Amino acid sequence: MKFLTNDKLVIVGAGGMIGSNMVQTAMMLGLTPNICLYDIYEPGVHGVAEEMYHCAFPGANITWTVDAKEAFTGAKYIVSSGGAPRKEGMTREDLLKGNCKIAAEFGDNIKKYCPEVEHVVVIFNPADVTALTALIHSGLKPNQLTSLAALDSTRLQEALAQEFGVQQDKVTGAHTYGGHGEQMAVFASQVKIDGTPLAEKKLSAEKWAEIKHNTIQGGSNIIKLRGRSSFQSPAYNAIKMIEAAMGGEKFTLPAGCFVKTDKYQHVMMAMPTTIDATGVHYTNPVGTAEEMAALEASYQHLCKMRDELVTLNIIPPVAEWNKMNPNL
Repeated sequence: MKFLTNDKLVIVGAGGMIGSNMVQTAMMLGLTPNICLYDIYEPGVHGVAEEMYHCAFPGANITWTVDAKEAFTGAKYIVSSGGAPRKEGMTREDLLKGNCKIAAEFGDNIKKYCPEVEHVVVIFNPADVTALTALIHSGLKPNQLTSLAALDSTRLQEALAQEFGVQQDKVTGAHTYGGHGEQMAVFASQVKIDGTPLAEKKLSAEKWAEIKHNTIQGGSNIIKLRGRSSFQSPAYNAIKMIEAAMGGEKFTLPAGCFVKTDKYQHVMMAMPTTIDATGVHYTNPVGTAEEMAALEASYQHLCKMRDELVTLNIIPPVAEWNKMNPNL
């Protein structure tokens, strides 16, 4: 089997449903033979490793451990789903305190054991602030760490494809920006349906409001349908992100990244991004006045969550970030 690289990829939270799907996806896409499965729950991670061995992937060098030092040492790429999952009735924000403490420890482990890591993807909720916490604690450069935000855009794309009866990839420009939560900004102005601008499709205001609501509540809907939070779609998109960082196909769906512009600063938020072998690069969103106002509201919500982390002593005040991470 031909692999994209031989570098070590670590899957954090590998004993869970997202983690186990990420391992299998990475192997099926031929990213690297050298994958380390890490989780603090021994039966879970051990069981996933056994399953992977039973797949008998040619050339695979899959290892597993419950020891952080063993897992992180020598890692060049890391994807972490190592937080508590969302349950029915919970918002992503409800997970903030516990999962951000996990994110702080995750960042500390990167700084301690693998400061030479190339790229890190954080996908456990609330992803905007868990990723920000990990970035501050890790000492990495902003372009080396991203968070998963693409599912909001793929959910919007799916809803529009269903509405107009077209194949999903015929819907382009269906993107959400800002936070990966209830306050996300859903953009319609750049959408095309099989090449035709959405504005020309005469979509009613009521139907658009319904599609927008369903996009924002897409994760909650999966929980209602399946009885647990989504795991296949985040696993696939996260591995496609790390594949791009490894030098594979570029990832062009919106990703959460550390933003520092005249308008938005000191947060992780979804932007128009490209992930490639040089890291993540972003541009400024383009939208209507209403869309930009929604993005501003989303940004303010992210700032509020960030400031709550300061109050909880999980991250230092913004002015002191460069003491912990000189790259910020």
